[in-house]
Amino acid sequence: MTVHFRRRLAAALVLILALVGLAPAWANPLLLVDMQTGEVLFEQEAGQPWHPASLTKMMTAYVAFAAIRAGRLSLDTPITVSRNAWNQAPSKSGLEIGSSVTLRDALYILVVKSANDMAVAIGEAVSGDEKAFVADMNRMAEAMGLSATRFVNPHGLHKDGQVSSARDLAMLALYIRRDFPQYLPMFATEAVKLGKASLESNNSLLQHFAGTTGMKTGYVCASGLNIVATVERGGRQLLAVVLGGSSARERNEMTAELVLRGLSGAVSGTGRSVVQIANLDVAPVNMRTRICGKDAKTYVAGREAAYPMGLKGHPSYLTDRIAGIVYEATDLGRIVDIPMPRPRPGYAPTTVATGDQ
Repeated sequence: MTVHFRRRLAAALVLILALVGLAPAWANPLLLVDMQTGEVLFEQEAGQPWHPASLTKMMTAYVAFAAIRAGRLSLDTPITVSRNAWNQAPSKSGLEIGSSVTLRDALYILVVKSANDMAVAIGEAVSGDEKAFVADMNRMAEAMGLSATRFVNPHGLHKDGQVSSARDLAMLALYIRRDFPQYLPMFATEAVKLGKASLESNNSLLQHFAGTTGMKTGYVCASGLNIVATVERGGRQLLAVVLGGSSARERNEMTAELVLRGLSGAVSGTGRSVVQIANLDVAPVNMRTRICGKDAKTYVAGREAAYPMGLKGHPSYLTDRIAGIVYEATDLGRIVDIPMPRPRPGYAPTTVATGDQ
């Protein structure tokens, strides 16, 4: 049996599983949306409050995009790493205190590497300080109708009050795509080269699932492994949200399977838009004990037994080989006397995003 034949056989088995629906029930939030119509094709616990982790950075980017559109900054505005930004926990850019990059480069590093120092540095440049930027994030969330969402910081490092839902995160992704399509290449980039460093994305769908166009991953112990992913295949444009994975393998395989189900018609629609999903008025789930606590080994082993896709000896949905897009950023070094942005005007989306592009 040739390697090529084995790959084709594995791919066929994977598709059969997707078509007949043999995958086990998933307890964590799942959401699949047709981005061309806004219709929800599948949802499970999509209104359950959840810690977003670095999916927070989608809002950080949106607020920065809005500030650029308002003329308060440009893509060439220098973004300097302050001591406050540098003090953030990893993941980080590797830049030293006082170093600068353009806002364009900072946004690429933010989105691709999920760099927490860049989130703070961008926030400080946009709104004057981190606290003011977080207030801008929350005002934007309210204007968007993200009723489960509250931000405490611009990067997603865990705080109990940092909360969203699969429904809200899908809406945020749709707003980005509708309002700022010119920045979508950032979310499709697999790595940023900064000097000798290669800052790589954690979204392996970009390299192993054909048609993936973005967007963002996130992880803290309290959230498990999260992802918002967009895929375009055969004239279809689908958006998937998977929250609370026990591993990157599980999260990515589940996302790919969810998309394949949508493409195959195994999940054909609910007749509702993502806006119509109700967010629950309950406390967010905290995954810490299952992901990082003393019971984590047992929990992850149980998840592997229930969902073995991608493990050794089992088929995988992630079999494509795609050359990832690489962006080159430039360390500008130290820059002095950077003017702060002008006083900020109010800005917000003018209509609710339903998926129409």
